[in-house]
Amino acid sequence: MATKSVIQDFLAQPVLAVVGVSRSGKKFGNAVVRDLKTKGYHVYIVHPQAETLEGERCYPSLKEIPEPVGGLVLVVPPAETEKLVRDAHALGIQRIWMQQGAESPQAVRFCKENEMSVVQGECIMMFFDEKPAFPHNLHKFVRKLTGSLPK
Repeated sequence: MATKSVIQDFLAQPVLAVVGVSRSGKKFGNAVVRDLKTKGYHVYIVHPQAETLEGERCYPSLKEIPEPVGGLVLVVPPAETEKLVRDAHALGIQRIWMQQGAESPQAVRFCKENEMSVVQGECIMMFFDEKPAFPHNLHKFVRKLTGSLPK
């Protein structure tokens, strides 16, 4: 489990990249991008086939992003996460957020072995605000009650 300080450090980065945004606009990655944008983040979307999504230009790979990013949000299958953390490391991206369902033991191990900061098994939308919107506020409330929120 990530610590509260690792989560805060990730969220303190003003420029983030997100992989896992769909053309339909209905996937969780799309919601993450929309929320990041409303919170004032500069967001780069990586999508190998789309030119634009969520009103933003897309980049076919991490290496095509025109400026350094402070962190990478992954909302993709675990096998893709394993490749992307290696790409991120090669590009100097040191902060990784593996949205629930994106993590794999191999990807987490790679990040730790390479001294990358990693958040896994946590919903990023639960941590944007002190009081997140529904249903993330309910999720956070339950986690607080059970004592399972990062400390």
